Amino acid sequence: MSLIEVIQSGNYELIDVREPMELEMDGNIDGAKNIPLGEVEDRKEEILAIEKPVILFCRSGNRSGKALEYLNGQGLKDGHNGGGWADLKAVLEANQGTF
Repeated sequence: MSLIEVIQSGNYELIDVREPMELEMDGNIDGAKNIPLGEVEDRKEEILAIEKPVILFCRSGNRSGKALEYLNGQGLKDGHNGGGWADLKAVLEANQGTF
């Protein structure tokens, strides 16, 4: 399933891998769980236990790409790089209207 198909399904978990300070400064997406990139390895069991598609995002898509690559190597089955948070928020709003 593509990222857009996952978003349109409405069945997914959002994980923001930015630092908490970035969320305060730049903004966030309602309902997203904040797990900074530096904590992804320590919290991998929590992430791998999610039983629906996982969409990771950050400021530009670089850190979420690194997190996704790591998690895929740990056995994540249905992960997606949502890219930058502002772009992802726009896609979510365009496809759902629930934010």
